[in-house]
Amino acid sequence: MIKYDNNLKIFSSSLINDDFYFSGFSTKALGDGRKINIIFDFFQKNKFSFKKIVVLEQIHSTNINFFNSKTNSILEKISDTDGVITKDKETVLIVRNADCLPLIFVEKEEGVIGISHQGWRGSIKRMAQKMVDKMVEMGAKKEKIIVAFGPAIGACCYNIDEDRYYQFKEEFDGYSDKIFSYRGGKIFLNLSLLNYLQLKEKGLEEKNIDFFPFCTQCDKKRFFSFRRSKKDDYGEMFNFIVKY
Repeated sequence: MIKYDNNLKIFSSSLINDDFYFSGFSTKALGDGRKINIIFDFFQKNKFSFKKIVVLEQIHSTNINFFNSKTNSILEKISDTDGVITKDKETVLIVRNADCLPLIFVEKEEGVIGISHQGWRGSIKRMAQKMVDKMVEMGAKKEKIIVAFGPAIGACCYNIDEDRYYQFKEEFDGYSDKIFSYRGGKIFLNLSLLNYLQLKEKGLEEKNIDFFPFCTQCDKKRFFSFRRSKKDDYGEMFNFIVKY
């Protein structure tokens, strides 16, 4: 279940968070996640221990990094990457979003954690499935992988043009009756459901997938939204996972 913590001002998955794993999806109340000091302030003010914060410099790719710390730096940025996986303890993995979909991955038995960012480009290239494959490469058992969906633009708001519609229809023809809706002469895409179906197709168990119910564009109070805001005046949420 996705729950909201009124003190921390984050949403988190009850499937993931326990004494050894801490994850969350931030809200507007914490500030613009593009500012590194906002991220550090959250962990320091709430006295969450960490040795390192890893921030991805996202480019809407399907590039995935296996992270293994080799420096003493408290902050590391990984360029040209939209997914990261590690077994390192007290290493906070961060992706940021403002309508695109953040996914958090955990396999507790082998201690593998990951996080990824996928908008329409990453989704059409099956980023979520690639993350599962890479976690398995690192030793995770697929049947044990847990995934939590974060805040993203919903099917209520995400209208796409015909060119993009036919791109998705060609790649995911078997999903067409589920991922598209049609209203007022417009085509709408359910980005979260598309990624959910990809994970199910990959063999993940339904009980191990925690689904986020809100839309970033609709919920002005709690979430930043690129589509809702002016393109030069928007913020981003930060989303994280760390193991102890």
